[in-house]
Amino acid sequence: MDPNRLETLIYTHQNTLYRAALAILGDAHEAEDAVQDAFLRCLEKAPCFESPAHEKAWLLRVTVNGCKSRLRSPWRRRTAPLLDTYPAAGPEEESLLESIMALPAKDRAVLHLYYYEGYQTAEIAAMTGWREGTVRSRLSRARAKLGDLLKGELE
Repeated sequence: MDPNRLETLIYTHQNTLYRAALAILGDAHEAEDAVQDAFLRCLEKAPCFESPAHEKAWLLRVTVNGCKSRLRSPWRRRTAPLLDTYPAAGPEEESLLESIMALPAKDRAVLHLYYYEGYQTAEIAAMTGWREGTVRSRLSRARAKLGDLLKGELE
């Protein structure tokens, strides 16, 4: 792969991949590592992309799969996150972000891909390897859990 092409890919997709990884992993440093691994994978495999949308979907899938592998790692179970709170623009966003981070990783992943990245359930299913019905049910359950968490904060 041409080094200039890799630089263009990084410049174009780094924020999207980082946000997805952070939503799944909940740790900024691990998210950075997952994104770096995704770009290294792209450099190693040098895939031919049909379109910019295919390029983005491929990189997101590699990132999501890498995050899932990190979550399964025994090392992760032995560590605790260092941050007590997560950075956000304002108090209301901080409250929402903390509520989202309280959800399980699978719920965070599906919420992020659907609401922040704008993917449809079929596209999320293709990226994560889940069935489309599973994505819809996880999305529904994640919304319900998030709603319960937010209602609990308002009371």
